[in-house]
Amino acid sequence: MLGFVSLSESMLRHGPWLLFVFAFGACVGSFLNVVNWRLPRGMSLSHPPSRCPICGGRLRFVRENLPILGWVLLRGRCRFCKAPISPVYPIVELFMALVFAGLYVCLFMVDPADSLWWEGGGSWWTEQQFVRAWPAYVAVAFMLAGLFSMTVIDARTYLIPLAIPVFVTCSALVLWLVQSYLASASGLRGLHWPIPGTGWPATGAAVGGMLGLGVSMALVWLGRLRPSFIDYDAYVPEGDTLAEYPHARREMVIELCFLLPILVGIGIGGWSLSGLEGAPPRWVQAIGGSLLGWLVGGGLVWGVRILGTLAFGREAMGMGDVHLLAAVGAVVGWFLPILIFFLAPFIGLAWTLLLAVLSRFGGGVKRELPYGPHLALATVLLLFAGPLVQRGWRTLLPTVEMPRAGLIEPVDNSGDWTRSRAAVPMRTGTEVVPATNGMTDRCGKETRPCV
Repeated sequence: MLGFVSLSESMLRHGPWLLFVFAFGACVGSFLNVVNWRLPRGMSLSHPPSRCPICGGRLRFVRENLPILGWVLLRGRCRFCKAPISPVYPIVELFMALVFAGLYVCLFMVDPADSLWWEGGGSWWTEQQFVRAWPAYVAVAFMLAGLFSMTVIDARTYLIPLAIPVFVTCSALVLWLVQSYLASASGLRGLHWPIPGTGWPATGAAVGGMLGLGVSMALVWLGRLRPSFIDYDAYVPEGDTLAEYPHARREMVIELCFLLPILVGIGIGGWSLSGLEGAPPRWVQAIGGSLLGWLVGGGLVWGVRILGTLAFGREAMGMGDVHLLAAVGAVVGWFLPILIFFLAPFIGLAWTLLLAVLSRFGGGVKRELPYGPHLALATVLLLFAGPLVQRGWRTLLPTVEMPRAGLIEPVDNSGDWTRSRAAVPMRTGTEVVPATNGMTDRCGKETRPCV
């Protein structure tokens, strides 16, 4: 009886939001159907409006274009020419609806003792709830949707349209900024901010790196620096998507010239703010953490791309992979992309072994996957396996504290609340500070645990 009452209260509390995110996910899935079809073909996402590919009949939103239900109401056939409509469309819409709803359940409904995400993300989600944490939720949900779309397109074409990771990155920056103003302080149990915060030097490095990127983009726009692989299409055989490009090492010199202003900007930005004391405001840390994640995620893959290409004389990794992990970093911060980067090769190896086993029995998939889907799968696994990652870290590196998500936020700790509580470890997001009952940061200012 008590369990039924508890379930009823939970559904009354979460039911409306759960229905909303389910419908929202279905709409996103409907849009992804358009993205997956049009972007690889170089078509506009907005023009022409949705229409039957056979007869050209325009689809109305109220009936034909209604996610999931539209296909059911039409019984899987076009209203005009009665041509069959692929069931892939409602399957994608239902899948994304379940992903959005499942993410909501993991973040806001599952009991902390039973949730893998809770230990990895902290009690912040359950204390803020959807009404105050919706920007962070939407940022993660958009990332998952973008990873799905990039995986589908990359597996088909070996290309990742840059519009998708750019959208995920830009939306993450805006949403984290909004989240920094919307979230409330969470008290003793709110020891986690969803992404690692940044101090002044790291924030300066992130902003300086982005300014350097602006300089590099301006040099390309002015014609002072040309894009790399500009003549790649001339070497692609007709009907193929990949080519044996003979000048890969030469192009890495171009990319190193492009990266030089970014590296200089990182150095100057970090140095210029290194003398500031105290902790940056919450909104500065939110933007800085997202930008730093973008730089670290993209920089890891880009570094391997350059070194691998110089070593082997052929393009080691695509720029789409660089943008993919950069977009992930913009959503989850600087640390998780490092783990993703090291986990993805093992996923690729497992896929290769699976293909070998299936081919031995005369069946199965015989087509190799590009690297993007492995990065996407590694992201999903690490996103929802926080405790497993932490236990593995403690086993492999018992003397090294694993960086955790959190903000650096000075407050007044002179009240009874701080004197009466037991000391707890304080994580700043980029370093671990031993806590005392009268905690101070390295600048001598009083601080509280991450909120």
